Formats: sequence, structure tokens, C-alpha cells
Amino acid sequence: MMNKTIIIAEAGVNHNGSITIAKKLIDVAVYAQADYVKFQTFKTENLVLKTAQKAVYQKNNFPNVDNSQYQMLKNLELSMKQHYELIDYCNSNNIKFLSTAFDLESVEFLSLLQLDMWKIPSGEITNYPYLKKIAQMGKPVILSSGMSTMCEIIQALDILTSKGLKLCDVTLLHCNTEYPTPMEDVNLRAIQTLHKEFGIKVGYSDHTLGIEVPIAAVALGATMIEKHFTLNRNMEGPDHQASLEPDELKAMVTAIRSIEKALGTGEKIVSPSEEKNRVIARKSIVASNLISKGDRFSEANLTTKRPGNGISPMKWDEVIGKVAVRDFYEDELIEL
Repeated sequence: MMNKTIIIAEAGVNHNGSITIAKKLIDVAVYAQADYVKFQTFKTENLVLKTAQKAVYQKNNFPNVDNSQYQMLKNLELSMKQHYELIDYCNSNNIKFLSTAFDLESVEFLSLLQLDMWKIPSGEITNYPYLKKIAQMGKPVILSSGMSTMCEIIQALDILTSKGLKLCDVTLLHCNTEYPTPMEDVNLRAIQTLHKEFGIKVGYSDHTLGIEVPIAAVALGATMIEKHFTLNRNMEGPDHQASLEPDELKAMVTAIRSIEKALGTGEKIVSPSEEKNRVIARKSIVASNLISKGDRFSEANLTTKRPGNGISPMKWDEVIGKVAVRDFYEDELIEL
């Protein structure tokens, strides 16, 4: 499929720090037939101050006594060894592994893994040292734009391209960084705005509840979809409640593949499936009553009826006024 949408099943930190759960998430992504399963790579001490508080959605979804973002993230880290184990597991199950690096040390580590591309999360779009380092890696980049103004996106793209990345190697993701995203804040038309502004591939990273919004995003031209998923929304953790469950993820992928086919080429033609119905559904010029040889065809003795295997009604004015060369009975196809 030439215009196949890349679908990234975002496991994120929904493994809750467990390699067993992480592997089960990979199984779900395989079951759903996603193209990639993506995790998150970070060193908590490089990412957040120990005094940093959780976001409101994190407090709501993952309450604890001190509401420490540091401690929450520390419990969700994946070790280097676990990364290699998960990559091997992905390879054995024929799905591609991705991870988002959230700090420079993690960028260095992921560079050793030879992944297909880099994912820049929305929170790093204003992080100059981070953007510079990613650009210098020389691989395609996915740039998520949640919480960003158009000016900030332009600045980030300028940094990436000034440090060696080709603009054509960037996929820009429209995104809203609220978990879950209210429908009135989704603003899907921004996908078209971003494509018009930058002329590059634009995708969509979704945090709404349900599957209809990412499906609509594909219909609006998104070339990549990223969506969080979980084993169970009732699990404890910051992102579970805004994630799809296994059957929902599969339904989303299936629907997107159908939409891809339905989008077509954009050229208005008679499709092979409808060609056979043209004669059945269209009409011909027929006698509305007895017409004797020598009578002139008129609106008083002609009408149009199915099937369309006679003279097309589009030639009505050419037929009106002509002389009948023989008798025509009611409902008989007119011949000239």
C-alpha cells in the first residue's frame, strides 16, 4: 500500500516497570498489527528535579502520598538490559521496536541500538541541546508538537535542519498534551495547516478516549498515528486511563487500514466495482405511449426509464423532433 499510515502503538510507561508486562504489551501490539511498539527511555535524575510535582492528570491517575514526579518516574525506568531483552522479543515477534529518549544520556544509549528513527516528545521541542544532538544522529525524526505554538515549531525545525537534518526526513506530529484530551481541544484541522505551512509529512499523536479521532486524522491526511495502549485501563499508573485496551487498539488499526483503502487516488473515475451497475441504474429514452411510423418524437410521447442500454437521456434534445422510422410501442427503447 503506497500510502500506508505508520501506526505506532505507544506502550510508553504502561509496563509499570515490569519486563513481564512490557512483553505482554508487545504481544498486544503484534495482535493489533501495529507497525511499531514504542517505549520510553530515561534516567530520572537527568529528567526531573527531585522537588518536581506531578502533572494534574498524573496526580489523578496515579496518586501517592508525596505526589513526587521524581519517585513516580524512578519506578517506571527500564534498564539497559531490559531494553535489549525487549528488542530481542520484538524481533522474535516480527514487530519493530522504538523508544523515546528524554535526556541526553538516553539519546547516547539509544544510538547504540540502531533504531529506525528518533522520536522527539512534545516536552523537548524547546530543548536546544537535545534537538541539536538528535539532529546530529543522521536518522529520520518524528517531532511531536503538543503544547507548541507555530513559532516554536518553526524554531525547532530550524535547529534540526541547521544541525544537518534534512527537512524531508522529519515527520511532524500534531498533538495535544492533555490526558485524556477533551474533544474540543483536538483541533484536527491543524494537520492540514501544518502540512500546508511546512510541506512535510504530518501525523497525529492522540490522547483522546476512544478510536474515532485517530481514524479521522488519517482521513485528513495524517501519515503516522501514535496511540497509547495498555493491558487494562484500571491498572495503576499515570497513562493507563487515557490508553486503549487490546481489542480497541486492534479495532483502531483495522479501521485505519480500511480508511487508507477508502481514500483512493483522488481522481474521479468509474470504479471497477460500480461499472456493472451503470446500465442497471441509468435510464434510456423510451416511448411513453404508442408512436406510429412517421410521427415526430416529442415530450408528449417520450420518457426516460431504466435500464440504460438505449439512447442516453443526455441526447434528449437530439431526439426531440426526429421522425419515427417505424412503430414504437409503450416502454420500447427508441432507436434512430
